[in-house]
Amino acid sequence: MIILLFIILIGVAVWSVVIYNRLVRLGNLIRESWSNVDTELKRRYDLIPNLEEIVKGYARHEKDVMENLARARSQAVRSTGSPESQALDENALISALRTVFAVAENYPELKASKHFLELQNELANTEDRIQAARRFYNGNVREYNILTETFPSRIVASFSGARQREYFKIDRGISGINPEIGF
Repeated sequence: MIILLFIILIGVAVWSVVIYNRLVRLGNLIRESWSNVDTELKRRYDLIPNLEEIVKGYARHEKDVMENLARARSQAVRSTGSPESQALDENALISALRTVFAVAENYPELKASKHFLELQNELANTEDRIQAARRFYNGNVREYNILTETFPSRIVASFSGARQREYFKIDRGISGINPEIGF
């Protein structure tokens, strides 16, 4: 009877260590995947001033649009809170970028500019990379949250202080705004 109790205790201890190590591994994956999201967001932030300069050269009287874009970019760059709060700032930036591309439709010479088209393509590629990094991050968060919510791993999670993580939910982005190329 004592041997059986000892075996059960050893089994529970091993199981607890395995669950704890899995929580640690997933926590590290979440931090790494958030770093990937952050890197891609910074890439977008670095491209926006170039877009602003090109559009300003063609659409001088669209001052409000460019000021809104600059303000949204500045707010997004400063945003370092939770994924939910950063998502709000990212959505504002995406909206401002969409407005810039909508305004560009009114300027045929801007739409035909090689630099504008290259920058638009680069931003669309960056948006795709942001979405891929976001999906990877959210997948890791999902796995972590499932582990912290399900029984019996929830017991180990509560003792280790593991808490639910937030998803990073942003709009689809601007990748759907690709240049139209006609022949």
